[in-house]
Formats: sequence, C-alpha cells, structure tokens
Amino acid sequence: MAFAKTMASVAENPRAITSEPCAPPRLQASLTLDFARDEFAGHTVLAASHQEPPLKVVRAFTLQDGAALAHLHNVSGGLLGGDHLALKVNVGAGARVQMTTTGATRIYRPRREALPTTQANEFTVNEGALLEYVPDSIIPFAGARFSQATTIHLAQGAGLFWWEILAPGREARGEMFAYDCVELKTDVVALGQPIASERVRIEPRRRSTPSFGRLGPYRTWATFCIAHVGRSAAEWLALEHELREQAIPLTKHGETLWGISALPAHGVMVRCVAVHGRRVLPGLQMLWQTAKRRLYGRDATPPRKVN
Repeated sequence: MAFAKTMASVAENPRAITSEPCAPPRLQASLTLDFARDEFAGHTVLAASHQEPPLKVVRAFTLQDGAALAHLHNVSGGLLGGDHLALKVNVGAGARVQMTTTGATRIYRPRREALPTTQANEFTVNEGALLEYVPDSIIPFAGARFSQATTIHLAQGAGLFWWEILAPGREARGEMFAYDCVELKTDVVALGQPIASERVRIEPRRRSTPSFGRLGPYRTWATFCIAHVGRSAAEWLALEHELREQAIPLTKHGETLWGISALPAHGVMVRCVAVHGRRVLPGLQMLWQTAKRRLYGRDATPPRKVN
C-alpha cells in the first residue's frame, strides 16, 4: 500500500525525484579524548576516549618528562567535501599533553553538489595542566572549501603552545591558491575571559591573495599562541621582547616575515607569512624552545612521528 502511494505521488509530480542530483551522504564523526594525570605512576595517561572514523588515536606514548604524546590519525587520508568532524580534548588538572598529526591535513576537492568540509575543535586545559598542540600544515586541494572553528579554554595555571599552518595548496603540482575558500576561526579563553580571537577567510577566486592588503607575495601563513594563565604582564612583555629579538634574523622582507605581540593577558601571539613553507616550521620550533624554557624551565621536544 505504501509503495502504491509512493508511485502515485511520483506519477503526479515526476520531477520530485529527477529535478536535482542526489548529494552524497555527509559524514559526521567525532573524536573525544580525556587525559588525566596518574599520581601513582607519575605521568599523564589517556584515561578515556570516544572515536569515530576517520579520526583516530591509537595510543598515548609516555615522554621522558611524564607528558603524554598522542598522534591524530585520519584513516581516510584527508577530509572530503561535506564531512563534518568534531575534535574534543580535555586535559585534566596537572596533566601534560603533546598532540600532533601523522601528516598534513589534506582538504580534498568536493563534488559539485557537496557541502563545504567543516571541523569543530574544542580544547579544555584544566588547572596546572599543559597542552602542546603542534600539528602539520593544512593543505587545501584545488576547489576545496573548508571551514574550521577552534575554541580553547584555559583554567588557572594552565599552559598552551598551539600553532596552525596554512599552505597555499599542493605546490609541487602548481596548485597555488586554487582552492575556493578556507575559513579559520580561533578563540582562546582564559578564566572565562577571551584573550585572543582570530578570523581568517581566504577566497582566492573572489579576492586576490597577492594584494598587499592580504598576503602580498607570501604564500604560507602561520599563527602560534603561547599562554600560561596567571603570569604577570611584565613577564609577557619580557618574553615578547626576547622572541622578537630571536625572530629578527629569521625575517627577510619578500621572503619571510615574523611578528610577535603580547596578548591583553596571559600570553603572546606569534604570526608568520612566508614565500616558502619550509621556512616556517624551523622558526616556530625555535620560538617554542625559547618560550618553553622561559615559562617551564624545560626544553621543547618536537614530537616523533608515527605512520
């Protein structure tokens, strides 16, 4: 009976199922990680997780200083058009976590009828905890449409080293700014008050990226937020000065530019634009090393990679 009603409806309006192409199903997946400090063992552990492909964390490795190292895997190899992914990370009180990716985040070209690829990231760093989130670059393929929103909550005594690198595309294939749109929104909140808010939207086909009001001659863009809630303004001004002095030899007009400025409270922000992406990561690692020694009296150790 239901089949007969359906066929009658189609007969009355034959365009109901033929007027528009069917969009492919949209993937909605999430990855939730909860890290805690094991006081008995004296190190941080991955206490709980909820994982839905394609995002995955196989295990957390224990580092020499007791921190936990977690690698974010994308088992599909990249993000597809219409995908909506959610990453939620909780770093418990006193825990220390270092997170990275196993490779660049690739944003594939979507089908014509597909929605943009979206990702929502939420990080919570509790009292006395530390999060070092140092992923590989984001590479949008030709025709890609990508929107990402990141929110980071910091409690009293919480520390943060967090960076993001945006490549112009697959440079080896000559895909320079061949994507449709990339939108990155980031908010850092300390003790319930916003201390940093960044909005980036690049639409190469609508607005020329070589314009001096945008990227000019530069291709790769990076931002690096360093925070430790509770330190004085004088300490941040001193760190700003130290990082700026260190960035001077890294800066060469027309090739690479670095900028460092103290936030209203609790941190500093580093920004970089470069013609060649290979110049960005070494500079970020150098400034990370200096800041971690200043704030924690420890060396910053770049994470080892796994496949």
